[in-house]
Amino acid sequence: MAREYCNPLDLEYKFQHYGNSAHREAADPTIVLFKDRYYLFTSMSAGFYYSDDLVSWKWHENRSLDMYRYAPDVRQIGDYLYFCASTRSEPSTIWRTDDPLNDRFEKVSEPFAFWDPDLFEDEDGRVYLYWGCGNVEPIWGIELDRETMLPVGEKVACFDQDMERHGWERFNFPGKEKEKAKGIVGLVMKFLNRKGRPYMEGAFMNKWNGKYYLQYAAPGTEHPVYGDGYYVSDKPLGPFTFMPNTPFSSKPGGFITGAGHGSTIEDRNGNIIHTSTMRISVNQNFERRIGLFPAGLDKDGLLFCNQNFADYPVVLPDRKYDAMEIKPQYFLLSYKKKAEASSCKAGHPTEYALDENIRTWWAADEMNAWYLLDLEDSYRPHSIQINFAEESVPMMKVDASLRSSVFTYNRYIDSSDKLKTRFTVEGSLDKQNWFMLYDGSELDDDRSHPYIILNEKYEVRYIRVTALQLPYDEVFALSGLRVFGKGKGMVPEKVSNVTLNREPDGLSCLVRFDKADNAMGYNVRYGIAEDKLYSSYLVYDKNEVLITMLNAGQAYYFAVDSFNENGIRESGSVYKA
Repeated sequence: MAREYCNPLDLEYKFQHYGNSAHREAADPTIVLFKDRYYLFTSMSAGFYYSDDLVSWKWHENRSLDMYRYAPDVRQIGDYLYFCASTRSEPSTIWRTDDPLNDRFEKVSEPFAFWDPDLFEDEDGRVYLYWGCGNVEPIWGIELDRETMLPVGEKVACFDQDMERHGWERFNFPGKEKEKAKGIVGLVMKFLNRKGRPYMEGAFMNKWNGKYYLQYAAPGTEHPVYGDGYYVSDKPLGPFTFMPNTPFSSKPGGFITGAGHGSTIEDRNGNIIHTSTMRISVNQNFERRIGLFPAGLDKDGLLFCNQNFADYPVVLPDRKYDAMEIKPQYFLLSYKKKAEASSCKAGHPTEYALDENIRTWWAADEMNAWYLLDLEDSYRPHSIQINFAEESVPMMKVDASLRSSVFTYNRYIDSSDKLKTRFTVEGSLDKQNWFMLYDGSELDDDRSHPYIILNEKYEVRYIRVTALQLPYDEVFALSGLRVFGKGKGMVPEKVSNVTLNREPDGLSCLVRFDKADNAMGYNVRYGIAEDKLYSSYLVYDKNEVLITMLNAGQAYYFAVDSFNENGIRESGSVYKA
């Protein structure tokens, strides 16, 4: 049976209470398959998620461990699941358990302070720790004694940044001049980045075919070009060689951007899956979500993710598959269609819920409100993703003494059983006679990105979403009411007259092309060989893309596909720059 989901993942994202208003956050994800169950740990969440299929996730609260910290790491070593997270002013603790759901964790060691940790057990039973987060120091590695989890020998610098040759490590992307630091965290990040040096962080190690794949993130979580790259070595502590298709995970365009600081696992069928951080970064820089992507190794040992249309519905076969065979089956029926609402808050018009930008949203003047989408024709939609936004959410009252450090007081988040998101989704053909598409009036959880698969026997033109209960009695706001299905017309024409203008330093390339008839947007695929177009950049309306994530001295190949609500017209040509 196939498994279906839509990024950002449908999770109970937790509120953080600092800055000017509360915001949701989950980031820096580590997924592990332990005793035939998947566990997902994310930053500052006071608990973790678990799943039997990587799609339907349940929440488990735990406030007794270091789960209030950033970048939690979980790895199986022997018969135990080991857990650790980030600290700076005191030694970090390594815990273990044989059953995460029973909340009995045993303290193993407190070796030293580290940030963004990753434990790794080699095939010979030896254990290593990798860590690093900053714009000054490299990614570090060290061996740990398997029994005591204390250091063996000295730490080793695995690799450092090289933004002169690695375009993706720079703070350089379209629209950068419009980006502004948000809140306290944003001001701290702006100060730390005053020299323009990118962050290197989020180490994660895998071993395949006798090679060690050490992954890392750059240049910063608040940027759309946030991605994951990797180096490879024959030994667990190097020396490491930079891999030419880095970043292997990137999502600079589309509804939600960013695909950095993640983890890579094999599912129970042996398929490689990558999860990473996706950004909103409007209310605060650390306003983030989680994405999940099919990944793989090619015949030359290159690690890659399939992130074509990565925020469209993804259908994963419940079998062994080739990651590049995963293609969208359903397309966007709602883009820039007509809408009306019970009210609109100033600066948040109805079209902001339909512009394929999670960083803009429609907002009502009240909580109990409705939003009505006109698809402008009748369809049998396959699914709906409802993306609730946080518009001026009031913060919890936190004692002023706890506000000395952003990394201390943002741990104070409400218990999950206090917050609920309840709503209904109705359909109509004439805007007079309505029927229920989804009744969420009695939901007991708090999901801000519910993905709802519909019964396709229902034909609708109008879709109405009504908010019934929202956390903190916030106003009803939608960053995306996204309706997926299959249109009635033809796919667009092929793209023609593609031109490439690569900058002299080799780090960026401007891709231009003629607009294709009936195209909604374009997916620019690129890579280091004609048969290795693993990276992509999704854009709407525009007929040019500035790709700033290339590596100097490396040839690149490009193809431009057009798409609309009826499907994709793949390019018949590949171009070299």
